[in-house]
Parts: sequence; structure tokens; C-alpha cells
Amino acid sequence: MITKTDQRPTLRGPFAAGRTPDDAAAILAAMAELPAGHRARAALRDRAIEAWLPLARHLANRYAGRGEPADDLLQTAVVGLIKAVDKFDPDFGVDFAGYAIPTIAGEIKRHFRDRTWAIRVPRRLQELRLAITAANGTLSHTLGRSPTVADVAAHLGITEEEVLEGLEGARAYSATSLSSLVGAEGSSELGETLGGADHEFELAETRIALGPALAALDERERAIVTLRFYGNLTQAEIAERVGISQMHVSRLIARALLKLRGELGDV
Repeated sequence: MITKTDQRPTLRGPFAAGRTPDDAAAILAAMAELPAGHRARAALRDRAIEAWLPLARHLANRYAGRGEPADDLLQTAVVGLIKAVDKFDPDFGVDFAGYAIPTIAGEIKRHFRDRTWAIRVPRRLQELRLAITAANGTLSHTLGRSPTVADVAAHLGITEEEVLEGLEGARAYSATSLSSLVGAEGSSELGETLGGADHEFELAETRIALGPALAALDERERAIVTLRFYGNLTQAEIAERVGISQMHVSRLIARALLKLRGELGDV
């Protein structure tokens, strides 16, 4: 109880013996006796949160090892604890632990749902993934084998297409870094094994059409075009090799290219 002889709450009974779960429950009961704007509620609230921190730490540890830093999980659990302290009403007949545990656990689960997916997917798919995971565990036990998509669909009362959609969405939960080492000796990174856009494919059709187009040139034009664009010779070098002037080579190249453009058209 709280005596209101001064502005600060005087706590009697088990509070002098230290902070036990019973102490924390008594603090919450004392808070409930005070009106919402009473100046003593803030101090009682802080003491209640501090007294129940072991519960928040215990629940955070239950979710450890799932890829999230322990400090982040503890911080999230404390947020859930604060919400439980602020919203708890002892008149409902439920003890604080029975109210706080699902509140804190729900806050941690929301953290995993909203913060830990590598790619954001709709909440419906996130929840579907959890339902499929739970169904797999239940069916594996009851059937004595790995459940099929049809088994999971029948168990959850959804279509097989929805199960497949949930399984596909689950692949977005985690991602592998491109810097991850791969290979027998881990001598290369994953990013080095991935292909890129090959722009040469864009020219494939043109190369296929180029053969018939070159056949439309006369022998000398074809030879000069080959020396210029495949042999990478200069016009002066071509003129010397063919035995004509450089100016003549220039005219022949221009005429050959004009013919090729006409043969290739819109290719």
C-alpha cells in the first residue's frame, strides 16, 4: 500500500526485502491505486520496469541465435515490457506475468517480422511462412514423414498454390552476401561466380545476317572490308597491300558500307 502523508510513495510490506516477482506485482497494484496524473506514478513505473527486467531478458534469450544481435532483442523485449506495464490493469483478474509474457513475445515477433527479412514481402506471406513452418513440424510428427504440399494445404485449409506462394516468399527471409567465400578452398567470392549482362547477344542477329550481306560485295570490296574491320589495318596499309591509292581505298570502303547497310536493312 501507499501512504499519502507526503508527495513520495512510502512502500510497505515486502518492498523492504528486495525486488522479487511479488514485489513487482505489489508495485503494479500500488500504481493502479493512484490516479493517472499522480506524480508518484512515474517513480513506481520505473521501479516496476526495473523489477521485471529479468523476465524481458529471459524472453529475449529464447529468441537468440536467429541472426539478430542479442542487444537488439533485449531492447525490443524491454519495449514490450514497458508497453505491458503501461497497459496492465489488475482489475481484469490476470496476473502481470500472464499479461506481460505474450506482450513481450509479440513485440519480439514483430521485430523479426518487420526488421529481419532481407526483402520486404507482404505481411500475409510472412504469416503464411510461419503457418507453413508450424504445419511442417506437426505433420512430420503425425505422418512419420516429410509432408507434401498437398498435406500442408489440407492441414491449413488453403490451396496448394498458396502453399507454394508461401514457400517462395520464405526465400526472401535471408540473403547470402556476394562477399561470401565459395569453392572447395574458399578462394573466390560468390559475386565472382555470377554472370553479367552479355551485350554480344544483341549483335548475334546482326552477325548472322552479315554473312549473306558480305556475299553481296564484289571480291575486292569484301577483301578491303575484311582487312579494315577484321584485320584492323589502316587505309594506308590496305592501299599498299592491295596496290591502289589510299583515296581509292576510302571510296571503296564507303561504297561497301553503303551496300551492307542496304542488305542488312533494319537488322
